[in-house]
Amino acid sequence: MDMNAAMQVLAAWNTFKNNHPKFPAFCKAVGQRGLRESSVIEVIVTTPEGERIETSLKLQPGDMDFLQVLGKMV
Repeated sequence: MDMNAAMQVLAAWNTFKNNHPKFPAFCKAVGQRGLRESSVIEVIVTTPEGERIETSLKLQPGDMDFLQVLGKMV
């Protein structure tokens, strides 16, 4: 990732945190208490029209490295 792209990601993350101030604390709590191999992450998105799009995934050993790196951003 080049420096310009990294700066864009950081700026977008800061805007997101300002718009949703409870989300970083939620991520931190999940990382400290619940995010480990075999944990299940469920995501549900409800569109403005009411359509629900949902998925779930069970964390595998290789997923943990990615999530640890991602968690350092929070």
